[in-house]
Amino acid sequence: MMELDHVAVAGTDLAAAVACCEAALGVPMGPGGRHARYGTHNRLIGLPPHLYLEAIAIDPYAPPPPDARWFGLDDFSGPARLDKWICRVPDIDAAITALPMAGRRVDLERDGLRWSMAVPEDGRLPFDGLFPALIQWHVPTPPGQSLPPSGLVLDRLIVAHPSAADLQALLAPHLRASLVRFEPADRPRLTAELTGPQGALRL
Repeated sequence: MMELDHVAVAGTDLAAAVACCEAALGVPMGPGGRHARYGTHNRLIGLPPHLYLEAIAIDPYAPPPPDARWFGLDDFSGPARLDKWICRVPDIDAAITALPMAGRRVDLERDGLRWSMAVPEDGRLPFDGLFPALIQWHVPTPPGQSLPPSGLVLDRLIVAHPSAADLQALLAPHLRASLVRFEPADRPRLTAELTGPQGALRL
């Protein structure tokens, strides 16, 4: 079964992605790290009880990867925005068998963290990038459980797409994420509704 693990704000550079998060949420992003396999870097912030927000972008100082970057970052353009949602699964191989459009298994590690992700060959997730990326953690305490509290709580994640009903039906047998809502829309977009010290927030 799939459970919401984290959400990601992408930017053409990491400073833009971080600025987008901090302007919308009013709290500073914490540190992150580098992903040598895909030539990206990130910063993180915890969202209790076991979620987190990631700001991610191409690392300009990293050598280019041998294939397409994950999250469709090779094609990303425009302003920084909430762009991806990531679901954890207990068995990545079984998840890919059930949902082969998620991509192929890639094993990764950084700074003591180990995980596997499903990444499409071209880096582009289905449904204009709004199909959830799938992750299996191989450490006892993943970031969603180890990051310090931020004072923010994710109340709802809205997945809006012209084919939202099709995406919902495809995921329904596998997804256990009460915070996720699917809505029909003219164009694809993600919206996070949160509560923070200053009240209701949107990202």
